[in-house]
Amino acid sequence: MKILILISQVPDTTARIAFTNNNTTYDTNGVQFIVNPYDEWYALVRGLELKEAQGGSVTTVTVGGADTEPTIRKALAIGADEAIRIDAAPLDALQVAEQIAAYARDKGFDLVLAGKETIDHNGGQVPGMVAELLDMPYVPLASKLEVDGTNATVERDIAGGVEVLNVALPLVIGAAKGMAEQRIPNMRGIMAARTKPLNMVPAAAADHLATTVKFELPPPKGDCKMVSAEDAGRLIELLHTEAKVI
Repeated sequence: MKILILISQVPDTTARIAFTNNNTTYDTNGVQFIVNPYDEWYALVRGLELKEAQGGSVTTVTVGGADTEPTIRKALAIGADEAIRIDAAPLDALQVAEQIAAYARDKGFDLVLAGKETIDHNGGQVPGMVAELLDMPYVPLASKLEVDGTNATVERDIAGGVEVLNVALPLVIGAAKGMAEQRIPNMRGIMAARTKPLNMVPAAAADHLATTVKFELPPPKGDCKMVSAEDAGRLIELLHTEAKVI
């Protein structure tokens, strides 16, 4: 089974948030970048589990410049067989999806896995767009995946229960919590990652339809008012007149 994992590079969750160029560009100075946790913990690890159980190969693909290669190497250290870096700056979801689809279209992948979203923009658009461009079915927010031959059984949480789907391969999955457990690279994996192939492929022609006009930080938190637990009437009054939530 040939498995493709979509890997995004994102700022560490502890990174400071600041913008440059008249608030149109994220300021990366001093920022530590990591593998998007949803891609790493759920998509990549589940892909590796399936390969270990059934055989095959796991390839990762990332759209980005040479600065993403240290991040990509971590995915190799965790266990991916090879990595692809598409040499293009990620500009918007459609452009990234078109780059990935152009690479993957003739490679015969049986399964494409991605995290449910990235932790920077929280869009969750790329895997669905990749599925459309590759004419594959797509199951988002999947919490469990089993593959038997050319069919997959996918579970995902819905309001009031769990939805179970039976889907024919090839298939694109947006992986959510429950899909797999995080793996920590060991020394053997880290050493092996240095010699595993990390191939750069040129960017394909792709649409770029969205432009960032401006980033804005959320407003600072206001003063906190403390209300005695015995004064429920005062609390209700403040929630109604000031917070305006009731």
